[in-house]
Amino acid sequence: MKTLLLSFAGGFLALILFFIALPIFILTLVSGNASDVAPKGAVILEIDMRYEYPDQKPTDGLASLFGQTSFVDILTKLDRAATDDHVKGVVLRASEMGFGSSRAEEIRSAIKKLQANDKFVLAHSQGFFVGGPAAYRAISASDEIWLQAGSDLSIPGFSLETLFLKGLFDNLGISAEIEAFHEFKNSPNVYKETDFTESHAKAMRELAEGLWQVSLIDIANDRADKMADNAILRDVLENSPYSSDQALDLGLVDKLGWPEDLVRHAMGLAPNAELIDIAQYTPKKIADKAPKIALIGGEGGIMPGSSGGDIFNPNAEQIIASDTVSSQIYDAGKDESIKAIVFRVDSGGGSPTASDQIWNAIEYVQNTYNKPVVISMGSVAASGGYYISMGADKIYANRATITGSIGVYGGKFALAEGLRKIGVNPSRIDVGGPYASIYTSTERLSEQQRATMRASLARTYDRFTRLAADGRGMSQEALHEIAKGRVWTGVAAKENGLVDELGGLIDAIEGAKQLAGIDADKQVNLVSMTPEQDPVQAIGSMLGASAQSMHTLNQLSQIMGDERIQATIMQIQAMETQPNQMAAPVIKEY
Repeated sequence: MKTLLLSFAGGFLALILFFIALPIFILTLVSGNASDVAPKGAVILEIDMRYEYPDQKPTDGLASLFGQTSFVDILTKLDRAATDDHVKGVVLRASEMGFGSSRAEEIRSAIKKLQANDKFVLAHSQGFFVGGPAAYRAISASDEIWLQAGSDLSIPGFSLETLFLKGLFDNLGISAEIEAFHEFKNSPNVYKETDFTESHAKAMRELAEGLWQVSLIDIANDRADKMADNAILRDVLENSPYSSDQALDLGLVDKLGWPEDLVRHAMGLAPNAELIDIAQYTPKKIADKAPKIALIGGEGGIMPGSSGGDIFNPNAEQIIASDTVSSQIYDAGKDESIKAIVFRVDSGGGSPTASDQIWNAIEYVQNTYNKPVVISMGSVAASGGYYISMGADKIYANRATITGSIGVYGGKFALAEGLRKIGVNPSRIDVGGPYASIYTSTERLSEQQRATMRASLARTYDRFTRLAADGRGMSQEALHEIAKGRVWTGVAAKENGLVDELGGLIDAIEGAKQLAGIDADKQVNLVSMTPEQDPVQAIGSMLGASAQSMHTLNQLSQIMGDERIQATIMQIQAMETQPNQMAAPVIKEY
């Protein structure tokens, strides 16, 4: 009994420490952090690209407490650093395992602007192993690329891999009762096929070739003093991996050395400078009277409702919640001091109704307040991600952005056969018409139910293509020919009229200035429409476990960390709440 009481007391004390002492400690830590100030002396900025930055700053839970740096933060800070006399240069630590082609493109553009303003940019890599050309492309414009001796450089091509689950489903007695509009809407193929269909393979092959091609062009231009043209570069890269000595001889890197050697070299170029992480850099404050542009962020799956995460669901803030984002758009529209809106979209889509709600908010602000809305597409803005973008006054996409996927799919997973294999017999009583259990039953769809579901999907697809055609100034028939659920690179999307300009976030901001009648040489205040939580709110949301949170925790415990599996599970979860989905296929670069 004594042991039992001691164990109970110990457990109770642990709960007190977790729910009371830990929040107090975190609050003290946060409140003790001095706010960053603009540098008074010379600085060299350091960026570690091996870290997986979220596209936009988290606003809920633990991550929001510590002011986690986002990729958008990096882009806006580098843009300001280019004209900051205190900043003498930038040191980059390259990723070894992939970086994302679209992100590589935006970092490369930032490097070129820094160099145009007489800032040096030095990069160090401890080897390029897997992940396609993006990690190397991100730093290829650097003044010098250093590679650690003894490491390899491997950039042999581009690979897009898909995990097909139909074989597993067949073994488990699960049928994916899912229909798609149209032949290139390949997301459901994960559940319905054992390999690529002809249309799926065509879309993925051309996507990979397009991404590989723009990568080769950029790298060839950046290494022009070493390589004759991109055809020669392609041959060189496709025959990798190379040792560090071979990479040096081929002109793929400039020097061999340790990370510390590069830092010492950088400090020698600016002897009185201080090396600081990009997170600690705060540009000089722009005058309050400067014109204002609202910056709204949308990252992750598109879902109805409001955003918010908790300790059991740390990625919950990485969704585009339609109520929250729409409210931010309306607030920016009503604010007379805000002259334009830049909406950064990084999403493979999700709920059609949630996407429609955000599209409508943009339309309302444009028509009611005559305020321009400009889209900056991140790594992916496809399916629902394209839906929420299509009504904007101008759409910017990187050449390597994955976009399009104008289509819809829907249905359910029929589990009855599998359940009967293990002795569970689903049986139901329906009252009403033949569609009472169309999405809830574990049985396969009847032909009548399937026809009804297809009619619903056809209406959604018709609305999507009609609104997209209106937004892009083309006929619905012409839009349909480049829709059909097909994904495109930013280059192909521009050729097909789906986007207006090729460029990143900084280009989109300049475009918004132009539409708002703001002089090109004028600095603007970027106003985030996402309110930051105070520490007490963050602790509250972090500890706010619910039944849904426990359900999510149980599911997360069964996955092995592969982002494709995580994305697949998220798609299945989404279909549980809304059977029709506007979601692009899960694409992982290699």
